[in-house]
Amino acid sequence: MNHYPEAIVKLIHSLSTLPGIGKKTAERLALHILHAPDHEAASLAADIIELKKSVRLCASCFALTDRETCQICSNPGRDKGVICVVENPADMAAIEKSGAFSGLYHILGGALSPIDGIGPGDIRLAELFRRTRGNDVRELILATRTNVEGEATAAYIRSKLTLTKIKITRIASGIPMGGDLQYVDPLTMQKAMEKRYGI
Repeated sequence: MNHYPEAIVKLIHSLSTLPGIGKKTAERLALHILHAPDHEAASLAADIIELKKSVRLCASCFALTDRETCQICSNPGRDKGVICVVENPADMAAIEKSGAFSGLYHILGGALSPIDGIGPGDIRLAELFRRTRGNDVRELILATRTNVEGEATAAYIRSKLTLTKIKITRIASGIPMGGDLQYVDPLTMQKAMEKRYGI
């Protein structure tokens, strides 16, 4: 990299710290930014600064928002009696894109993983349990991942709410539509067999 001026080397290094961006991609991006019109580069820099200044977590569900309460939580058309529990904002976005859910969300900010030192106090479980107090919540949909950590998190939440009147459900998991059985991993196959239904 010593064939580039220091400013380019620094930008390549900064870009390569982003997830999924290796040195070669970072180099291509840095050179693209260098040759882009000044207004495009300035707009990109301004967008990054604006993002850091304005985006925060929703006070209720912990989704990304530029207001105190996100658009979903403040939407009067959403069913406030049903909360879908997810691990991160990307999981919430995936469910929203499907158009299959009209309730509210709770973003945990991770999953339980004792081996990594992540316990109940390290994710937003206390906030979730606070939201379930009272008579507003009828159902909690546990949409954590189907890996060991996601399953452990779902089991922990279920165990803590067994004495409540809240209906606890888990999203279905198994073979994806159009999936080829020979390529399905053993855990997915096990879940698909467990969740089978009559036709």
